[in-house]
Amino acid sequence: MFNRLRNRFLVVNMAIITIIMLIAFASIYTITYRNVHNDITMDLNRVSDFFKPSDGMMGGEPHADGDGGPPHGGKDKDMMWQPDRTVSFSLQTDEEWNMTATDSRFDMDEAFYTDAINKVRASSSDRGQFSLEGNEWAFSVQNTMSGYNIVFLDVTAQQTILTNLIYTFLAVALVMLIVIYFTSRYFANRSITPVKEAFDKQKRFIADASHELKTPLAVINTNADVLLANRDDTIREQAKWLHHIKSETERMKTLTNDLLYLTEIDDTREKMLYTPFNLSEAVESVILTMEAVIFEKNIELSYEIEPELVMSGNGEQIKQVVMILLDNAIKYAGSQGLIILALKKRATDIQLAVTNTGEGIAPEHLDRIFDRFYRVDRSRSRKQGGYGLGLAIAKSIVEQHKGKIYAKSVLGKTTTFYVQLV
Repeated sequence: MFNRLRNRFLVVNMAIITIIMLIAFASIYTITYRNVHNDITMDLNRVSDFFKPSDGMMGGEPHADGDGGPPHGGKDKDMMWQPDRTVSFSLQTDEEWNMTATDSRFDMDEAFYTDAINKVRASSSDRGQFSLEGNEWAFSVQNTMSGYNIVFLDVTAQQTILTNLIYTFLAVALVMLIVIYFTSRYFANRSITPVKEAFDKQKRFIADASHELKTPLAVINTNADVLLANRDDTIREQAKWLHHIKSETERMKTLTNDLLYLTEIDDTREKMLYTPFNLSEAVESVILTMEAVIFEKNIELSYEIEPELVMSGNGEQIKQVVMILLDNAIKYAGSQGLIILALKKRATDIQLAVTNTGEGIAPEHLDRIFDRFYRVDRSRSRKQGGYGLGLAIAKSIVEQHKGKIYAKSVLGKTTTFYVQLV
């Protein structure tokens, strides 16, 4: 599914980029094409003026290089614009397009001139371009008294510029599309990864929730069958099965309440109102509440709380975080274990640390213990009545308060949970 999503993203992205590139290249080519053709037109006009027939020619007298007298309207060529940097020549024809004279600085055979005249005659236009012997020529036709004066200008270089521009565009487009494809693929994978992880977590969450609900439901159903099988007995006689049903019902109630609470935290993350409260007093009140449980478990408790630490947030939720961490420490400290709680002000934040002795947590589990339903030892956790939601709730509350929660552990010795609050 995510591969299809990524491929669709790539197709759409490549299509959009291709269209943008085509528009950009078409715009650049159009502008260049117009500029080149404007230059061709200007050069052709200058060449046409240079090769403009003289009065004698206008009267029907032919002209060729080497004839006496000032050609081209009686003006000296040295006084006019000289097409030294162009390959150009002029041909004069009669009304039947038969060549009558040439004006050229280049030695070209008569067949070439004849082919050029035939190209112009076939175009039926006063201006245009044609290909001849591998070169591109622009021409301009001027009417004379005896026929036509045709000016030719070699524009191969200009046409080569346009052709090379097209090849350059194709090469650049190909390279850019390859680069953009792999770049888009990389970022598409990175963009989809969080979505995939969230989807996988959601699937795992649903599977775990179903599994956790299935066990108490099976116990309730089994005990109900036992009661139905002994329907003549009194309630007192079947009290054991009723207590089992009651116990599993309470477990399901705890599970559903925790799930609802997690959902409420996610939904109200942006709507929560924060007020200043005394964090030191809040933590002390939780310790006083749980001292009896700690004493009953024969666990030693040591705590150090810096007084008058004030923060902005929801006091009841922060108390719940402390209660979750202490409850977790009680479960895993073991009989005659030790719990150490420290609350102190640091340079930029307030740090709460809850340490307990015990088996510890392996490094590969430290990053996942805050996931919903994740438990390092499922069988042991279930005996202790846990669902693996407590630390997930604590993490959601801490993150809602713009804080950070993490754990460090030394196998066989201690485990410490750190909460940093601003």
